[in-house]
Amino acid sequence: MSTSWTHEIDSTIPAPRLFKAAFMDWHNLAPKVAPEKIVSAGPVSGEGAVGSVRQFNFAPGGPFSVLKERLDFIDIEKCEVKSTLVEGGGLGVHVESASTHVKVEPKAGGSVVKVNGCFKLLPGVNEAEETEQAKGTFTKVIKGCEAYLAANPDAYN
Repeated sequence: MSTSWTHEIDSTIPAPRLFKAAFMDWHNLAPKVAPEKIVSAGPVSGEGAVGSVRQFNFAPGGPFSVLKERLDFIDIEKCEVKSTLVEGGGLGVHVESASTHVKVEPKAGGSVVKVNGCFKLLPGVNEAEETEQAKGTFTKVIKGCEAYLAANPDAYN
């Protein structure tokens, strides 16, 4: 049985700028924003368009060492992206499948990141724990990008 969850994260950064940094270029920015967690990242196939796959390599001691995601839908003007986990990231350990749909919307004083996640858990995995971990991870990504963009006002304009 699939489980869906939603999460919203407020940001002081305008939607287009945050979307570019946190979602379109996260594979380049992540090792700069969170080098203690993400040691390297980059494209596996494609050049960032629909169907592209990118890989994130994590530092030892984390819940997994690698995560590969496929970009399934991108609308840069609407700041919207959908992706599917294709390898690592708990696939086969905690989840049978996982996907996310993210939309970054303008809001007075910045933006709001709206995340819709869907995963099919493997038997015995705690749904509440997996959901909270996913929400926490998204929050950390957005807040890390927000801090980076505030400190680097010319980046991702």
